[in-house]
Amino acid sequence: MTTLGLRGDVAVLVAAAGLGVRLGAGSPKALRRVSGASLLEHAVRRVAASPSVGCIVVAAPVGHADLIDKNLSVPPAVRLLVVEGGATRQASVAAALAAVPDGFGIILVHDAARAFAPPELVERVAAAVRAGHDAVVPVLPVVDTIKQVDADGYVTATPPRESLRTVQTPQGFRRSVLELAHGSAAGASTDDATLVEWIGLRVLCVPGSEAALKITRPADLVTAEQFAAVEPG
Repeated sequence: MTTLGLRGDVAVLVAAAGLGVRLGAGSPKALRRVSGASLLEHAVRRVAASPSVGCIVVAAPVGHADLIDKNLSVPPAVRLLVVEGGATRQASVAAALAAVPDGFGIILVHDAARAFAPPELVERVAAAVRAGHDAVVPVLPVVDTIKQVDADGYVTATPPRESLRTVQTPQGFRRSVLELAHGSAAGASTDDATLVEWIGLRVLCVPGSEAALKITRPADLVTAEQFAAVEPG
């Protein structure tokens, strides 16, 4: 369902075209149901609860765009657009970015698999971009020791975990920066902030959220049920 009207200065691109092979056979990952709704529905509901968001563009699984467009709902003041995703996440984000209407200077890129990222995280990332940063990613400290290994499985280095972070979504960008990064990409990346790094710009880290867990494996669905019980504020 497409609704008209603009509420905030932020457009959120929701990448939802992945098959989710590690989650097991069945429908595309974004359409897996948790507590009576798909992961995509949960993700869009929480993004739409953020007062900065005026537009949401969903990159849908191939062949599912029309169905998703009919079944997703957002508040009347948020514009919702659904486009068909590409063969890769990068292609899906590019397709969604091309569909963003004029007037949105801040773009957030979000994964439907992080369906329970709370509205306050969306606001935190958007506020940092609004404050003048080119690119912003939410992060969590690394709690495990990390080993770098070679092709034969031998440890080659143990980086200090104090300087390491795990990166989440939504990631935020000035629109012109994200467009330049995608237009200049010479290779593939599963992370939009990496594309920005490749054009020589700095990426700011802000605190992430435990609720922004990426639903990847069947065991994650158990945790997802717990997060689904918390309504977006």
